[in-house]
Amino acid sequence: MYVITGATGNTGKIIASALLNAGKKVRIISRSAEKAKELTDKGAELFLGDTTDVGLLKKAFEGATAVYAMLPMEWQTTDYTESQIAHSKAITEALKECKVKYVVSLSSQGAHLESGSGVVLGLHKMENMFNQVSDLNTLHLRPSYFMENTLGMVGLIKQAGIMGSPIKADLSFPVIATKDIAAYAAKRLLALDFNGHNVQDLLGSREVTYPEMAKVYGAAIGKPDLSYVEFAPADFKHAMVNQMGSSESVADNLNEFIKVMNEGKAMANAKRDKESTTPTGIEEFAHTFQYVYNM
Repeated sequence: MYVITGATGNTGKIIASALLNAGKKVRIISRSAEKAKELTDKGAELFLGDTTDVGLLKKAFEGATAVYAMLPMEWQTTDYTESQIAHSKAITEALKECKVKYVVSLSSQGAHLESGSGVVLGLHKMENMFNQVSDLNTLHLRPSYFMENTLGMVGLIKQAGIMGSPIKADLSFPVIATKDIAAYAAKRLLALDFNGHNVQDLLGSREVTYPEMAKVYGAAIGKPDLSYVEFAPADFKHAMVNQMGSSESVADNLNEFIKVMNEGKAMANAKRDKESTTPTGIEEFAHTFQYVYNM
């Protein structure tokens, strides 16, 4: 039996569906019964609530062989890292008490850093917590920058005609579609072919720069001259807090992570090989970008 946290998200939903399609018994944890309906209609057992609720987690994890664990993005939290730690502690306690044998976690590039890594610092702590659970086999997935992050720039394109962030315009870095993360996680959950404590990089099809993405996505939406503008961190924070509704803590942590990206530290340990290279490129993702832009 499998338990999927974040079951209605970009990765969890695909993973839960793949396991159900394979005939596996699946429990899902979600804060919304409505969003979970597609999965419960397929036979998933819903545990309604939050992954800081240790009691709920223990009920869901009871008798489970494997868990897919991810930490939610809490956009309004006043202390982002502490929020990550709270979820990690609760999940760890439930994994330990229920004697779960396998966990696949959604971590990130940059999780090797012990400090100064912003939004991924809590993922570093999560990995360490899970690794301390006796007899728990762990597989920490460390994907690169999500292609879906660019969808947050649709409003900026419509308002100002540009893409923009504090990421350096000349920085070439790997980008990945979340569906590829989900496909890999589902494959390893079905196989349960890992023992001990493991890390797996997931790096998309290749490295790109933001101006390259702007060119490809611009062509897809009928704006072939779409350009990318490098923002000052302070301007980015102002937009995050005042236009997108995030807390200052979230904006500060995003800026801190972008800083280590720009310095080449976030993905310094990434190893590209056949296993870490995933199929979807920005040319394919441009269709998703076009769809969201035209909604």
